[in-house]
Amino acid sequence: MAQKEKLQCLKDFHKDTLKPSPGKSPGTRPEDEAEGKPVQREKWNSKLDFILSVAGGFVGLGNVWRFPYLCYKNGGGAFLIPYFIFLFGGGLPVFFLEVALGQYTSEGGITCWEKLCPIFTGIGYASIVIVSLLNIYYIVILAWGLYYLFQCFQPELPWAKCRNSWNTDRCVEDTVRKNKTLMLAANITNFTSPVTEFWERNVLSISSGIDEIGEVKWDLALCLLGVWVICFFCIWKGVKSTGKVVYVTATFPFVMLIILLIRGVTLPGASEGIKFYLYPDLQRLKDPEVWIDAGTQIFFSYAICLGAMTSLGSYNKYKYNCYRDCLLLGGLNSGTSFVSGFAIFSVLGFMAQEQGVDIADVAESGPGLAFIAYPKAVSMMPLPTFWAILFFIMLLLLGLDSQFVEVEGQITSLVDLYPSFLRKGYRRELFIATVCSISYLLGLTMVTRGGMYVFQLFDYYAASGVCLLWVAFFECIAVAWVYGVDNFYDAIEDMIGYRPNAWMKWSWSFITPLLCVGCFVFSLVKYKPLTYNKIIQSDGPLIERIKAVAAPLGGASSRPVDHRPKGMSAELAYPLDPNGNNGLIKPTHTIVETMM
Repeated sequence: MAQKEKLQCLKDFHKDTLKPSPGKSPGTRPEDEAEGKPVQREKWNSKLDFILSVAGGFVGLGNVWRFPYLCYKNGGGAFLIPYFIFLFGGGLPVFFLEVALGQYTSEGGITCWEKLCPIFTGIGYASIVIVSLLNIYYIVILAWGLYYLFQCFQPELPWAKCRNSWNTDRCVEDTVRKNKTLMLAANITNFTSPVTEFWERNVLSISSGIDEIGEVKWDLALCLLGVWVICFFCIWKGVKSTGKVVYVTATFPFVMLIILLIRGVTLPGASEGIKFYLYPDLQRLKDPEVWIDAGTQIFFSYAICLGAMTSLGSYNKYKYNCYRDCLLLGGLNSGTSFVSGFAIFSVLGFMAQEQGVDIADVAESGPGLAFIAYPKAVSMMPLPTFWAILFFIMLLLLGLDSQFVEVEGQITSLVDLYPSFLRKGYRRELFIATVCSISYLLGLTMVTRGGMYVFQLFDYYAASGVCLLWVAFFECIAVAWVYGVDNFYDAIEDMIGYRPNAWMKWSWSFITPLLCVGCFVFSLVKYKPLTYNKIIQSDGPLIERIKAVAAPLGGASSRPVDHRPKGMSAELAYPLDPNGNNGLIKPTHTIVETMM
């Protein structure tokens, strides 16, 4: 069949097969745009709205607090080898696939599969389950950040000194810890730092285990409510409001990151931190865990397999060149991760030099970096309050746009399922308010005294890399082998006017599925249950089983397993270590590496 005839058949397919069916979401057909007919679906006001929304959606906390740590942990510069393999073999192809799929069908994350490949509609439901769980716990980090930001507006940073009501007798300030003679004279061996006690005893008021959830911390609950209210007003008018908010939330973090980078590299000891970040250790590439970390980081940082990118793409005009912008956005995302490493490790190098310790002793990931290591570092700088405020504003903006973009993707996917009901009057706004309210109430379990344990349970299992790999595998199978990769390439050509590079086709057909399966198998071989200092083990895999079948039929439960000898108290079974801990779970010492 001639190319012109194939394109005509494709247009007929888009006009007839993808036409609105009763009760379904109406897609915008190209002939509607050409003839100036009223657009049946909201569209971005400009290309920049889409670009900034996507950038805000996938440039998030994981770029700042996870990638730099993984890079140093997994061989420094050598980690970039598996990272770029997964980037070009999996991350970029799946990212472009989802955006193009949304643009072609003008549908959200569920109904796009109903129209393109109905037998694989379960992919959409699996994505919705994952993103719904993600939206419940990811925003808790913003509540912590907002609490820290409020605490910055005091004459002195509260985590810099030990003269507070929540501090214990074991709290020792850094000025004392640097004087080893004074430490020995005072016989101070079991100590904690003021920043650790502020995090554990003031912010979290951490309990002894997940079986002791305790009461809700209402200061954190109010912060969580405030962030949810902001999130609601960012998306309540659809892409009209989202497209305007991202002009602030997606650009300011980059400005602040550059400021923090310039400040970091000018600190004494910064060069040692940067060397520690990038020094290559090629021997680490023999470890399968390095490749697993690279794969999961790519899929997390590109916010794929969540339905959000498909939903954002569905608001594009049919002839929009999404291929070009997806490549540019991919470079922006990975470039931000790489540059963030310089901003973070330059400051950690300064802190290590100030304390007279090795950088490995201060390098952390996840909440440990954002709420202990970095606040501690800024407290040692001149003008600590200014730098603390700047850091937590950046943290909030990075997380906020990721949060409301994911919620927008969730809402779009669900509204497209029942458009005839949810698009009347103010029903969409009421539906958004309902989803936000339910998510807030569920999130209250994570702002209790035992909330950190619930948070880590969700973080480890609810949106883990294994789940995303599984969804990505079936997305590629559905498009490349069921719908037909050449047919999808024809659709893309009809939209953007030319066929993308062949590596996209080969990735969807072979490379991405093989990478996903390989990473999945290695993750099973290297699998370790979620444990807290070998005391608590959870039944978190149940959450993964729910998402794997794309049928939310149950919940997850977790029971503590205490390994101490019968009749022996926890204090006797687990003596104090040099940090003043007795072996009971300390969330700040459990590296949380699976954040976006």
